[in-house]
Amino acid sequence: MRLLPNANPVVLTLAALAVALLLFADFASVQANRIVPGRGLGLFAALGPAWALGLLGALLTVAGLALQPSPARYRGMLALILLLLLQWPASLAWFIHQHIGAEQPYARAGLAGASWSLLFLGLLLLVEVRQRVAAPWWRLGPLGLLLVAAWLIQAGELAPLALLREYASRSAAFWQALRGHLGLVGGTLGLSLLLGMALTALIVRLPRLQRPVFGVLNFFQTIPSLALFGLLLAPLSYLAAHSPLLQSLNVRGIGWAPALLALVAYSLLPVVRNTWVALQEVAAEVLESARGMGMSRWQVFSQVRLPLALPVILEGLRITSIQAIGLTAVAALIGAQGFGTFIFQGLGQGAMDLVLLGALPTIGLALLADGLFSGLADYLRPGVRR
Repeated sequence: MRLLPNANPVVLTLAALAVALLLFADFASVQANRIVPGRGLGLFAALGPAWALGLLGALLTVAGLALQPSPARYRGMLALILLLLLQWPASLAWFIHQHIGAEQPYARAGLAGASWSLLFLGLLLLVEVRQRVAAPWWRLGPLGLLLVAAWLIQAGELAPLALLREYASRSAAFWQALRGHLGLVGGTLGLSLLLGMALTALIVRLPRLQRPVFGVLNFFQTIPSLALFGLLLAPLSYLAAHSPLLQSLNVRGIGWAPALLALVAYSLLPVVRNTWVALQEVAAEVLESARGMGMSRWQVFSQVRLPLALPVILEGLRITSIQAIGLTAVAALIGAQGFGTFIFQGLGQGAMDLVLLGALPTIGLALLADGLFSGLADYLRPGVRR
């Protein structure tokens, strides 16, 4: 029998894990320059006793409130978690102020396991607690985190961070990679939506084609991404060599063309499947009522069937966008522009901060796409209060 049957085990586990990592893992590191190895520092050595005890005290208080939670205690937990998130960039600025002086122009501050874990576990705690209490102000946490980090970066307080050092030396390439990444993802979404709608209309009109169409689309999903990229190299190289039009479009065996074709091939299944399921799930009574009102076939589709199916269709686009954002990074191996360029350069040089320069924006784009499509789908879903 549990001694505290009302305790929240998720909050307790996350808080305990955060405390353990802060106590036993390095919080940050200092490098004299990019070449020499960094020197790891624990929480107390990195931030000093006062700041360290404040962090640990906040986490232990969250755990204590989770032993016998109530709506008021959940609000208290939420407030403490928001403070933990807001102080995260400030703690990095304090660490830099304490350990990197003006006489060290090439020194770098690196984020170690405990600092990343504090951010990650803090966000998980936020997700868990906000589901337990009605407090719309929880959104101030992620937004405030971004605003505080942006202000400290603008003020130059975080300039010695190794990640920002890498960005400063590659800022032009970073924005070019962003444009290339967004271009490939946007092209993938547009082509997948057009082809997906056409294939869905085909199998709706000709149901006997449903099995072969889904069979082909499922087959594409079974091919590893690198293998599919490789399979496209030879035919595209041949076509480009014999077609002046393709040459004028800069279509080659490597670059954007094989990447776009492969991404569209992977993206068609979630688009077609969700669109087909969404259209099929519209109640027959609703369609019959629309026809009884004198609507034409096009009016029934455009004014009744498509609006009711749109939330599920957007879920397919959400899956497609997240998948395309991740695979576009892999497409850097065949010369496609995107953040994967930094990831693979960093892996080749053993520079993890360069890897993060590509990985973190990729994750950010995926989270942004997930939030946008999920929010739009919820807004368009019938019966949802706005």
